[in-house]
Amino acid sequence: MTGVEIALKEALAIEGAIGAALVDLGSGMALGTLGQAADLDLTLAAAGSTDVVRATLRSAELQGQAGGEAMEDILTTLTHQYHLVRPLTGAGGQGLFLYLVLDRARANLAMARHHIRRIESELTI
Repeated sequence: MTGVEIALKEALAIEGAIGAALVDLGSGMALGTLGQAADLDLTLAAAGSTDVVRATLRSAELQGQAGGEAMEDILTTLTHQYHLVRPLTGAGGQGLFLYLVLDRARANLAMARHHIRRIESELTI
């Protein structure tokens, strides 16, 4: 089991990762951030992603989450980056999400999703 700081360090160790945050869905506030890039304000990006997560969850609710499907993650693809959002589902993680920014030129999206799933399963708040 890992805490927030260790989870963020593990997320940043993912090939191509340039930033990671753990975010409270209710307030949009980052509980922790790690990483830096000249053109990336993690706190601002994490807060902005809160609206995306809320809208996606609301849409799934309205659709009755067809077939019992649950949201695993949300991907935003930019010209040079991937922004991966993973809502936490484990005990103590409700209302939080992991936010990961990847450099498209260096990242393997499938492996990043695999690693972030593992990080979520080991995270304790």
